[in-house]
Amino acid sequence: MARIAGVNLPTNKRVIIALTYIHGIGRTTAVQIADQLGLDHTRRVQDLTDAEVLSIREAIDEAHTVEGDLRRQTAMNIKRLMDLRSYRGLRHRNGLPVRGQRTHTNARTRKGKAKPIAGKKK
Repeated sequence: MARIAGVNLPTNKRVIIALTYIHGIGRTTAVQIADQLGLDHTRRVQDLTDAEVLSIREAIDEAHTVEGDLRRQTAMNIKRLMDLRSYRGLRHRNGLPVRGQRTHTNARTRKGKAKPIAGKKK
């Protein structure tokens, strides 16, 4: 089983698909990594040699921010916005949509389950 950036890659999937299991690597980046290392796009993770797994690991470490570092960086960016008391930071703090979506209706994913208001009946 290949373990890259602290993630166990599924062995029966193609390398490009398996690399997307790592937080911070999508399809485009996975294809770029495979092309850079000269890996066939149809290869499966179980067919990789230890040297190839090592080369993938090194390519990711040198050029990409992934997993814990990326999550920490994102959290620090959000915390910075909240500390500055910027509009976006206040929206993050209040648990409301940050990118200008309407909140009169919808926005349930961000706001959570609807809370009933007492005495609202007509």
